[in-house]
Amino acid sequence: MKLTDQVVVVTGGGNGIGREVVLTLLARGARVAALDLRPEGLAETASLANAGDRLSTHAVDVTDREAVCALADAVSTIHGRVDALINVAGIIQPFVRFAELSREQIENVMNVNFWGVVWTCQAFLPLIRQRPQGAIVNVSSMGGFVPVPGQTAYGASKAAVKLLTEGLYAELRGTGVAVTVVYPGGVSTHITENSGVEMPGGAARSAPAQGSAPGKGSAAMTTPQAAAEQIVAGLEKGSYRVVIGKDARMLDLLTRLMPQRATNLVAKKMSDLLG
Repeated sequence: MKLTDQVVVVTGGGNGIGREVVLTLLARGARVAALDLRPEGLAETASLANAGDRLSTHAVDVTDREAVCALADAVSTIHGRVDALINVAGIIQPFVRFAELSREQIENVMNVNFWGVVWTCQAFLPLIRQRPQGAIVNVSSMGGFVPVPGQTAYGASKAAVKLLTEGLYAELRGTGVAVTVVYPGGVSTHITENSGVEMPGGAARSAPAQGSAPGKGSAAMTTPQAAAEQIVAGLEKGSYRVVIGKDARMLDLLTRLMPQRATNLVAKKMSDLLG
């Protein structure tokens, strides 16, 4: 997909990877509708972009199906069409074992990470299918293919995004809509704070982003800018999957060759945080 003048909807556009995806798309000539829960984050993105009417910002809770459906009409009215959707918005769970999570905490993670993707795909796919060429890019996580103790519900939500996206790919083969699933490893963002989560033992410097394994130093993490570049490149190429970071690529291979060894490796790295 050539991005010049294409209209791309981006969730999570008010911070972190999502913001960098918005800025990268605009730099390549696209028009962007940035979605986020926090208006102040969107305002900062707009200030950084300085893109005029090529950027519209929309404060919305992606877990609110009716609001998301109404937003699809609003975006189409503002920009005239929708060519692509990139789902970046996501949160993590508290760093505790599954048995210590409340029902509300589990539901919150599933609502944002999985149902938010479902609602946006349902809302925008009919508009995208009207275009000669379109795309859907959903951000899963390294935690969607290898279990991370202390992030079990989060991993389940991201595994659901993986299969949902692969199912969409299978159903849309032969159409003009490309479908891509993204698996980031450790990315140095503020997802812990945005999720209302504290790192155990004051380990904030190792805070995970989309799919990172806590316990890794920040130097090993991918920057949000680099992650965004790879996501946008995947959109342009119509890639089936995009794996971001050495950690994710290593575990992607290991979990397919030796799944139990991969599980034990990550569990060992998490042991200092779970106690």
